[in-house]
Amino acid sequence: MAHSDFVWYELMTTDQPAAEAFYRTVVGWETSDAGQPGMRYTILSTGGRGVAGLMALPQAACDAGARPGWVGYVGVADTDAAARRVAAAGGRIHTEPADIPNVGRFAMVADRGGAVFALFTPRPGEQAPPRLGRNDAGNIGWHEIYAADGQEAAFAFYAEHFGWHTHELMDMGEMGKYRIFGSPAEAFGGMMDKPADMPAGAWQFYFNVDAIDAAIERIKAAGGQVLMGPHEVPGGQWIVQGLDPQGANFALVAPTR
Repeated sequence: MAHSDFVWYELMTTDQPAAEAFYRTVVGWETSDAGQPGMRYTILSTGGRGVAGLMALPQAACDAGARPGWVGYVGVADTDAAARRVAAAGGRIHTEPADIPNVGRFAMVADRGGAVFALFTPRPGEQAPPRLGRNDAGNIGWHEIYAADGQEAAFAFYAEHFGWHTHELMDMGEMGKYRIFGSPAEAFGGMMDKPADMPAGAWQFYFNVDAIDAAIERIKAAGGQVLMGPHEVPGGQWIVQGLDPQGANFALVAPTR
């Protein structure tokens, strides 16, 4: 089957202007209003190319216990059909398929282990803009899932629905296996068993920056927290995981320390 990829990323937050300022400082993104009627939706871009969006977390969601966080959108040919397949395979539909005016159709879903992601189909005839290179500064360079039902079960789920392939299976000792996955031609993420101290399965997205130490200083200066790192990973890259001032998890990856 043809493989699907992540095509968009979105942050829902409790303080939109503050979050915009934080990510402008830390990642270097440009910000602009998407002009959506009746709401403020911020486009985060680099070199004039949009890579992510940012919007306010509705009060009703906050009252229900939702907290700020990032979600990734996987491109599919038919959002409605894909959502039904996810539910039939033991996943969950959080937001039923709906139209985004002049953009496309989406649904918010979760896999069998509870990790939330979105499905997206552009409106008919919509031509996708040229995409940034996977490792270009400001793009999302890596996608990582902490699987509540184990990385083997998670991979079976995503391979069935999106055609993802295993590139390498790394032994991490007591932490289990780390599965590097992607399209047949390119690796773009990793899967591992959810750590015991993590409350639920979740996706983590790594934003590309030029150098990790300088980025860490920007995180601290802008009011964020460093939760883990810096660590060198196979291939010579450096990573750090952090928390933005509103409480959303994020991660950075850089080719140099």
